[in-house]
Amino acid sequence: MGLEHHLAVSATPAERSAAAQKATWVSVAVNLVMTVAQLVVGWLAHSQSLVAHGLHSFSDLLSDFLVIYASRQSAQPADRSHPYGHARVETAATLALGTSLVLIGGGILWESGMRLQHVEALPTVELAAFWVAVATVISKEALYRYLIRVAEKLRSQLLIGNALHTRADAASALVVVVGIGGALLGWSFLDLLAAALMGFMILHMGGRLAWGAIKELIDTGLDDAQVEAIRQTLLATPGVRDLHQLRTRRMAHQALVDTHVQVDSRISVSEGHRIAESARARVLREHPEVLDVLVHIDPEDDMDPDTYAIRLPARDALLSELQPLLAGLPEPEKIVLHYLKGRIEAEVFYSSALFENGEALRQAEILLIDRLKTHPLIRRISLNCLVAPK
Repeated sequence: MGLEHHLAVSATPAERSAAAQKATWVSVAVNLVMTVAQLVVGWLAHSQSLVAHGLHSFSDLLSDFLVIYASRQSAQPADRSHPYGHARVETAATLALGTSLVLIGGGILWESGMRLQHVEALPTVELAAFWVAVATVISKEALYRYLIRVAEKLRSQLLIGNALHTRADAASALVVVVGIGGALLGWSFLDLLAAALMGFMILHMGGRLAWGAIKELIDTGLDDAQVEAIRQTLLATPGVRDLHQLRTRRMAHQALVDTHVQVDSRISVSEGHRIAESARARVLREHPEVLDVLVHIDPEDDMDPDTYAIRLPARDALLSELQPLLAGLPEPEKIVLHYLKGRIEAEVFYSSALFENGEALRQAEILLIDRLKTHPLIRRISLNCLVAPK
């Protein structure tokens, strides 16, 4: 399991595509032989269930070519029109495969039901159909075991879907064996019942595949256990105090993540950026199923409407409001604004030469405290001296 996991993580898109296509061409060869055998022998031996299963094997051929096309397309690198890559081609192909199975299964079910109304008119099933059905079970089961091994190694949902399709074909072929055997013993209706049951199994499998693809296309997230694991990885990043709005969405065999992380409100923009990059790198390293992570830095929990910074004035408007508050004081070197808890705090920096002693700085702060008592937005102004280089 560990080796397969490593291979799935380390394989490049081109390597994944080559492995998927090799496995699929093996499936094409097996399905081609079994399709011809079932359709020809089923028709000659008067077995409706074997003919129906031959049609199912033909649908396997169609799905194999669909997998080959999708695996080639999904291996294409990201471009201007597809900045996240082409992995969703697999999803679209899975949806097409599932939909086709629903239609084929429904058609077989309907046809079998119509023929069951006239059992007395059915011709006698011949022994050749029985042996072809047995050969189909053996070949399909062997093909399933091969495909599922490759699919799990590559962690490809499309290949897993194709393997499950093959397993369903093997199971339904077993039903055909029973139905033909019963028909050979004199119960002719069992052949049609087997065909009807096979049609229902195909319809059910197609519905599951289609629904899984639809959930991915409407951005259904990862399961709770995976999301919680990613949450703990983000919280373990040095500098991250809390997080919220952790969102995930699937993209074929991978996932996209975005989240808001809360950091110390007093650090610089560059330090906050470094924390975000560190959190992103940690998730990508510890969760190979994640394709990319978007980290938004927050100085506080911005889910509280009372803290929405967008409601407060922009920098230019605030600087004009600070001018009368700083009247009588020297021109500052720089002003840093903090939008916190629905109010503004300002850090004003002066050259150290302008305040040669602490008393002058203290008197200036007392003056500002008195002026701020009536200001509705600015909560605090702190005066700071820049240390001059030696």
